[in-house]
Amino acid sequence: MKKSYCPIDTFINTVKGKRKGTIILHLFQGDKRYGELVKLLDDISERMMTKQLKELEADGLINRTVFPEVPPRVEYSLTDLGREIQPVLKTMYRGGILFEKHIDGSQK
Repeated sequence: MKKSYCPIDTFINTVKGKRKGTIILHLFQGDKRYGELVKLLDDISERMMTKQLKELEADGLINRTVFPEVPPRVEYSLTDLGREIQPVLKTMYRGGILFEKHIDGSQK
């Protein structure tokens, strides 16, 4: 996470990326294993999923827990910081719905 000129830019730069916001929204519903996230976001490659998860972990928004099993089980969960941004992401979600309705209305 890198500080920007404006706090809004800092927030957007941290959560922007291929489906980062969606990953966080899924984790609001509970901890997820890597395979579950891959199934939930089937429109991105596993390579991209891994990249986004690593960035979210590095930015302190998610935890990655590896269980000492064979084969290894990996689970992702939100950190306190990740849980704290829930209201902002929910508002952005509602804003996205508003924009989609506008787009749909203007295409008629």
